Amino acid sequence: MSTGKSGGNTGGKPAGARDMRVKVKKAGKLKHSSQLWLERQLNDPYVKRAREMGYRSRAAFKLEEMDDRYRFLKSGQRLVDLGCAPGGWCQIAAKRIGLEQGKGYIVGIDLLAVDPIPGVDLIQMDFMAEEAPALLTQRLGGRADGVMSDMAANTTGHKKTDHLKIIALAEAAIEFTHDVLAPGGFFLAKLFQGGDSAELLATLKRDFTTVRNVKPAASRADSSELYVLATGYRRTAREEAADPQEG
Repeated sequence: MSTGKSGGNTGGKPAGARDMRVKVKKAGKLKHSSQLWLERQLNDPYVKRAREMGYRSRAAFKLEEMDDRYRFLKSGQRLVDLGCAPGGWCQIAAKRIGLEQGKGYIVGIDLLAVDPIPGVDLIQMDFMAEEAPALLTQRLGGRADGVMSDMAANTTGHKKTDHLKIIALAEAAIEFTHDVLAPGGFFLAKLFQGGDSAELLATLKRDFTTVRNVKPAASRADSSELYVLATGYRRTAREEAADPQEG
């Protein structure tokens, strides 16, 4: 849509064409940033499609698109979804592993309560709690074939601080993954472009056969959001020796 000034056709819209975007009138207590966010939500085609298809979030289309491209979700897998609220990724994963046909198992974990999703085992707790890896492995009935994370740390508005929080959250997810992932499994997590993520990526390249940065089309164009997809997990001898399940 054209951003040119009025008074002539700049090549974006035909002269006289109406701007069909929904505008939000500023309410007394509504901050400008909140007004912009609400306008973006109301005009986002993925938000509309998610509502029409019964998906709980537009993020569902991100997982759908990434799996269409790389085919990491397979029938009968055992999966963990970290920070699963409101449940959009669990919905997509459930369809793709055949959960409705009794195939596979999904455990979703979040600090927030999540409305029930047919067939998905939902746990309200902190994935960084000491007992979390053992509990999720027990609920899965063994090690996971994949660990997914669409988590994002709460932002402060200070870019450097926010990036450090994002990296710290991703590193915690990787540590958790070492405790629950089966050999050959995958890890998918949200990151953001910029800042120092080299050490995190180096760790993944050491422990997985293939590591890719992925920017799905469903991610907003003005967002620095991207995802890291690591496939072909290689457990180290140290991890196997420390794992009571391997004894």
